[in-house]
Amino acid sequence: MFIAILDLGTAAPDRPRALAQLEAERPLVRSMPGNLAFRVYESREDDRSVTVVHEWSDQASFDDYLASDAFARSNAILRPLVTEGPVSRRFRAELVESVA
Repeated sequence: MFIAILDLGTAAPDRPRALAQLEAERPLVRSMPGNLAFRVYESREDDRSVTVVHEWSDQASFDDYLASDAFARSNAILRPLVTEGPVSRRFRAELVESVA
């Protein structure tokens, strides 16, 4: 499994637009081969921060996402809005257990 956590900050008035763009791309990203999850979170600590958590079956699937039109569209809209970051932390992980 490959996990990417993206943190970024916007001006407070721009955060709704950033969140809307990420949410608009979510169905397409979720349908991509290898995507296991795409979650968007707004900070409860301030009105500027956004976090995106991606889970992919492998790094190749994530790399395909980075080369996709969906990523390019979001990047074109988000980059001008970003005032802090973005910082992307990427992990190779092994699922030990899934408890329901």
